[in-house]
Amino acid sequence: MRVATDIGGTFTDLVYVNEDGEIGVAKSHTTPPNFEKGVIDVVEKSGVDYSDIKTFIHGTTVIINTLTERKGVKTGLITTKGFRDVLEIARGNRPDLFNLMYQKPQPFVERFLRQEVEERLNYKGEVVTPLREEDVTTIIQYFKKEKVAAIAVSFMHAYINPIHEEKVVRMVKELWPEVAITASHEVTKEWREYERTNTTVLNSYVKPIAASYVNRLNNKLEEKKTYSQNYIMQSNGGTTTFENAKVTPINMVESGPVAGIYGAAVLGELIGEKNIIAFDIGGTTAKCSLINNGEVKVSTDYYIERDERKAGYPIKVPVVDIVEIGNGGGSIAWIDDARSLKVGPQSAGALPGPVAYGQGGINPTTTDANLVIGRLSPDNFDYSVDMESVKAAIRDKIANPFELSVEDAALGIIRIANSNMLNALKLISIRKGHNPRDFTLVAFGGGGSMHAPALAKELGVRKVIVPVASSVFSAWGMLMTDLRHDYIQTFIRRLNSIDLREMNAVWEKVEMDAYTQFKGEGIDESNVLFSRFADIRYLGQEHTVKVPVPSGDWTAGTIEEVINSFEDLHEQHFTFKLEGTATEVVNIHLTAFGKVFKPELKKIDQRGLSLEEAMIHIRKVYFEDHGWMDTKVYERNKLGTDAVIEGPAIIEEPSASTVIYPKQVLTIDVYGNLVIDTGVQ
Repeated sequence: MRVATDIGGTFTDLVYVNEDGEIGVAKSHTTPPNFEKGVIDVVEKSGVDYSDIKTFIHGTTVIINTLTERKGVKTGLITTKGFRDVLEIARGNRPDLFNLMYQKPQPFVERFLRQEVEERLNYKGEVVTPLREEDVTTIIQYFKKEKVAAIAVSFMHAYINPIHEEKVVRMVKELWPEVAITASHEVTKEWREYERTNTTVLNSYVKPIAASYVNRLNNKLEEKKTYSQNYIMQSNGGTTTFENAKVTPINMVESGPVAGIYGAAVLGELIGEKNIIAFDIGGTTAKCSLINNGEVKVSTDYYIERDERKAGYPIKVPVVDIVEIGNGGGSIAWIDDARSLKVGPQSAGALPGPVAYGQGGINPTTTDANLVIGRLSPDNFDYSVDMESVKAAIRDKIANPFELSVEDAALGIIRIANSNMLNALKLISIRKGHNPRDFTLVAFGGGGSMHAPALAKELGVRKVIVPVASSVFSAWGMLMTDLRHDYIQTFIRRLNSIDLREMNAVWEKVEMDAYTQFKGEGIDESNVLFSRFADIRYLGQEHTVKVPVPSGDWTAGTIEEVINSFEDLHEQHFTFKLEGTATEVVNIHLTAFGKVFKPELKKIDQRGLSLEEAMIHIRKVYFEDHGWMDTKVYERNKLGTDAVIEGPAIIEEPSASTVIYPKQVLTIDVYGNLVIDTGVQ
């Protein structure tokens, strides 16, 4: 069987599929800092026989946690003479323009550990100044003295010619084989020296941590006599081997979240929905991404810790275009100094968790609020829920300061959380020129189905789909992924005067590199598929638009087709195009997939039990504009495709609850997905 596990901030999820296409799920608590224990715990809980696991796929938050918590290793930087302060200078575009107290992000490498060597290439990759090897030897001795655990090497224009970086890596491995090392050309071949250098530094910073974690997880699996093919989810929506993950761990920075986005695209293709807004609410965060015409957008303009006040840190590796906010089931409700109600980004996490968990949590959370107004049942928790403690927390911390009833305070918490999530959904749809009415919202994660129907109605989305195994859907998405590598090469040429032979030679070389890498991973050439893109801009512009381009040899007709596609996309993104203006390609981007076996979704029995037999009970639920309403509660597993349920109603399943609002209608498709008509015209 194929098994996928996904570590979240609160829970670790598992989905498996056997050779008959039957799917099983499990969920257990995340176990920081020993995350591999949580993985083994959830495998044990699922009842899976370790010897039956043929393929094991894993999504992890270890990399992003290491970066945000600053728990990486002491790292040194070797760079071109005169450029040691690139990390300090960064970029001049300040997000908080009028903040006189603004401070730039502190580099991950302190200045005394940023060392220079005499060497220089020009922009064509030609050697201007040879590498002074004595400098490298001196720096290695200095780093040893400073007890550096990892080294980053980033030279000017190494993206076009890595000859000097390769020589330094060989010297370091010969003189100091124990130290972790990363050269910039190993992680990115795109230009922009600050972004490239920072990415290289962050890869080295987490490299020993990642290697230790992957090795511990691998050892745990081997101890259990699991002899599977092991893969890790990458930020680009594909998987890679455990060994590759240890070399460039920075590619796992959004390992877990992107799997659900990719899974939503796969589901959309299966059910004929090409335009999708993927929406994932977990215990700590809410994440969303837009899939247009079946395409999951991948970008290298990714930042960590970036917001309206902070510039953040760029990571120049392919990452699915995703918006993430600190609002989830465990997000804490609080009152700020201006007496405004806030929800998140602070989270109660796995321990102590929401008050409902009874593990010592004292601050009310979104989960607690949903319990109080009847949208969640205390019977569905792993713990015995003390409802009086839950109500008391909301009463003391929120209701009394605002002179509200407990249920109105709970509803206020939910409405604030929904407002935060709605802003995120607008960022990836309306503000990028897309009409939400043209899209279907696929909701997953533990809280996705509970909040999505209300959010979809407010956003203007007509249909919500809650997939099978929605609470562990990110892990399900991993089961549907292929191996994937992205090859991005800066190649600046004017399109109207481009040398077609040179262009075709570059594409051919990149494709041969992809074949070679996949061969090393045991993937036959016949199972390798390519998608091509080019980053293009008008002459004189700074930034680019990513354009899908044809495969095969380029001709004059191809150039014309590519320019037309670029101008259409430019108009969609920026509301205008400049016909007749010269254009240039900046980067070529090859996405290579190594196709692997994936399970087929089984269709469910056409008819389930009658609605009366599927109904658990009727309970009071508090709705906006309606107050307390008698609401029928159904068990999802007993519903068939003949079911038609009008709101208000609640559909319950293990670890998830779907709330159907008044005037909304739910049906079930042949795969068992819940389909909600939101009532939007």
